[in-house]
Amino acid sequence: MEDNEILRLFNERDEEALRVVAEKFGRLCGSIARNILHNSEDVEECLNDTYLKAWESIPPAKPRVLSAYLAKIAKNISLNRYKSDHREKRGGGETAFVFDELSELEPFASDSVEGTAERRELLAEINRFLGRLPEVRRVIFVRRYWYCESVSELARFFGMTENNVSATLSRTRAELKNYLKKRGYYNG
Repeated sequence: MEDNEILRLFNERDEEALRVVAEKFGRLCGSIARNILHNSEDVEECLNDTYLKAWESIPPAKPRVLSAYLAKIAKNISLNRYKSDHREKRGGGETAFVFDELSELEPFASDSVEGTAERRELLAEINRFLGRLPEVRRVIFVRRYWYCESVSELARFFGMTENNVSATLSRTRAELKNYLKKRGYYNG
């Protein structure tokens, strides 16, 4: 079923939309949740919460790309679950490493960018920066920091060593930091 047909089901409040979304996008959303949470029960709960959040938000939301909309919901719910579960201790798993790696970039690490308009501007700048990168570097960066994939998974996928992937990520973070600094988003 095409996305516009699924959105029509949501708009008509037809519960069939939830079944179709789970069937069509469950793997994508589940993969994101699994990379963050590493617990099948938590992943299942996050998937259910993702579908409920979509049901509650469509309408009035009119996502242009349904897969991206659902992926963002799944990621946010999973990250909130992770943060809640690891408030006291910094647990194992890739998510802690991802947070640590991004902590060197002030806009990601703090509330220094407040308000919807500023966040949108920051995201637009990050997208411009990523758009200038060679495709492999861009995909490595996005898969690491959006999908929370491990360095070893990325190394296997791209046929690189883990050290090479880590160096690529470190270099890209440093370039992003300088890029954001020049545009006034980073003071460090």
